[in-house]
Amino acid sequence: MATRIYIDQGHNPRGFNTGAEGNGFYEQDITYEIGRRLYDLLSPNPDFVLKLSRPTEDTILGTSNSSSLVERVREAEEFGADMFLSLHVNSAANPSATGNEALVYSPSSTVSIGLGEEILEQLTLTTGLRNRGIIYRPGLYVLRETSMPALLVEMGFISNPYDAELLAYSPNLFAIGLYRGILNYYS
Repeated sequence: MATRIYIDQGHNPRGFNTGAEGNGFYEQDITYEIGRRLYDLLSPNPDFVLKLSRPTEDTILGTSNSSSLVERVREAEEFGADMFLSLHVNSAANPSATGNEALVYSPSSTVSIGLGEEILEQLTLTTGLRNRGIIYRPGLYVLRETSMPALLVEMGFISNPYDAELLAYSPNLFAIGLYRGILNYYS
């Protein structure tokens, strides 16, 4: 039976819940592009059935920050997802902060942790950015309210000039890292 993955391209393209900005780039544009490319890599594989939160660049979910998160979880539940994979880009006050990290609900989230470890390892290989590890974040709505395993991946730092350019100009490196991590975990 195929694994059903809901790929949540974090944030909306405009208005509310638009995400971080840095070095002339916008998180919502980067997550849209990486999610789209990941979808294109995985969709030919019959072992996966996929759904994007933002099938088009202009797709807006919800009518406020909170309803945007509610809508993402609702869509994943309705889709019958086996995994909720939320794609994000990090930001920090310190412009030298760099690397990829994966957020999970708790230490008992073994499926999410396993997938996160595979994805982080592959992202390090494809992007050269350091692996910042697994972080427990029980307060995050999309990790707390999904009935299926959920993983939020923070790819690079938009506040870091090097990371930001890599994210904007080489999104395929991130998509390939995610893709390889998913294949490794589910094989």
